[in-house]
Amino acid sequence: MRSSVAFVLVTTLASCGSPREDGVDQPDAQPDAQSTSGGLMPPGHGFQVMSSPIEIDPGTELTYCHYFRTSNTSDLTIKQWASHMTPGVHHMIVYLTPQKLREPGTIEADKCGLASIGTVGPIWTYSAQDADHQFALPADDGNGTPVGQSIPAGQYGFIQVHYLNATDARIQAHVELNAYAYDDGIQVTPAGPFVTLNTLIDLPPAASALTPSTGMVNGSCNVSSDAKFYVMTTYTHKQGVHTFVKDGATTVFDSMNWAHPGTKEWSSSPFYSFTSGKLFYQCEYVNPNNYRIQYGDDTATQEMCMAIGYYFPAIPGNGHFCLDSFMLN
Repeated sequence: MRSSVAFVLVTTLASCGSPREDGVDQPDAQPDAQSTSGGLMPPGHGFQVMSSPIEIDPGTELTYCHYFRTSNTSDLTIKQWASHMTPGVHHMIVYLTPQKLREPGTIEADKCGLASIGTVGPIWTYSAQDADHQFALPADDGNGTPVGQSIPAGQYGFIQVHYLNATDARIQAHVELNAYAYDDGIQVTPAGPFVTLNTLIDLPPAASALTPSTGMVNGSCNVSSDAKFYVMTTYTHKQGVHTFVKDGATTVFDSMNWAHPGTKEWSSSPFYSFTSGKLFYQCEYVNPNNYRIQYGDDTATQEMCMAIGYYFPAIPGNGHFCLDSFMLN
């Protein structure tokens, strides 16, 4: 399905928050303060992306990709992300793309996500599983310099939104994304994502309703010991029952909840560095369905296995991507 319904994109250039003594503009204490419409107030300096409402029938579960182009006319360095999801949205993932994949404003269910669009190109940038979520990048890299994420002027991207209407009434759902930027001219340490992806998932059908099948995949990716991580999480679909990330014998992250895996955060120095030089990740599954499940974007009939971290210093905007244990960038 493709729609011509447009996004609302807002960029404003006034200051946001209160200044520190060192001149670094800090986020407001509650940057996700709600407007009179119940959503996010546009940031003073940054941009906002708001999707058009999607009507969701009772008991319906589906995924759409909402394509956008940010409206900032100059390059920005982001210090904080915030999002708002209305009832009916299960989770959202924001990807940036090096070029235009669809016309901004396109809403599409087909070819929606990494598996369908292609693993090389889209950059996992932000995600949320809670109705209201915010995440601030570290204000100090350990040497007195704030950490920021670069967003070029007119950046293309898409928001992958998973909808789930568990009610008995038809509802309209949408998402809102705010990016809060540092003041122009502020020197920052660039941050980027470290993303792993395993495409080798192959879960056989359950023998019966009482005997589900099981399976797992894992991978190992090179990581520089100089990389300082400030957040780590994992991502699977609903067959996922256990995920973890290790640095040698040290468990860095562990979760048994696919819907809300949580995060491990290091908000100040010392941040986390992989002393082994390897990031090992594993995803374990239980398949209660009478059909085979393989790698793909469909949250109901396919599976994913990803470890996602954010680190610095990084090549601005790029980070690293590791596909089936092979570093692609």
